[in-house]
Amino acid sequence: MNSIFWLTDNTHIADIGPVSGNDDAAASSLLYKSAGSETDGSEKLIALYEKKKAGSEKLPLPGMVSVLLKKELERVKKVLETWKEVDERVSQLCPTSSAEQDKSTGNACTDKITDGLVGFLSGNLSGDTWRDEYLGVNATVTGGVETGNGVKFTGRGAGAEWPVGKQGENQLYHFANYNFTLVATVSIHNVPEGGSIPLIGVKMNDGGENTVV
Repeated sequence: MNSIFWLTDNTHIADIGPVSGNDDAAASSLLYKSAGSETDGSEKLIALYEKKKAGSEKLPLPGMVSVLLKKELERVKKVLETWKEVDERVSQLCPTSSAEQDKSTGNACTDKITDGLVGFLSGNLSGDTWRDEYLGVNATVTGGVETGNGVKFTGRGAGAEWPVGKQGENQLYHFANYNFTLVATVSIHNVPEGGSIPLIGVKMNDGGENTVV
């Protein structure tokens, strides 16, 4: 099995990519060497792994394989910068002054709205892919168009699926299977008239047994 490099700060998770190429790795580690200064170019990230033998027994070969992860190190830096930038942007959605004034109202604002925030869907839509601003799990959109700071859904069956609890072997957010909080800002432009017409709904990926709204 190839070794996959995942980056996390214990809140967000991002896929940096495979580090063992086509090799079947038995065990792997990452080694990091910091730079003496910002300009000396000595900063390095190295993957160290055991390479398995071909065949049914899959016994480790003697010794280790090392790979210099130059591109991966640059991606790590970019991901960390993105997480910081998105945290700052999301924090502006709930100014500190509002949080202090509205603590007793039961709204979504807290002293630090980004605490425990693992994903954020805003205005980054490519085709039917609604991209997580934190570079985690993307959502799939049906009947939606980008509006700059979100997505506008129109027509019957329009909506988005955010598969945070359905990632196969690479399950990023195990907590989504048993405990999570989803916060959404919704604007309704036209209210349907006549009869009982469902306007908005949220449901779990459990065969439709649990419709939340």
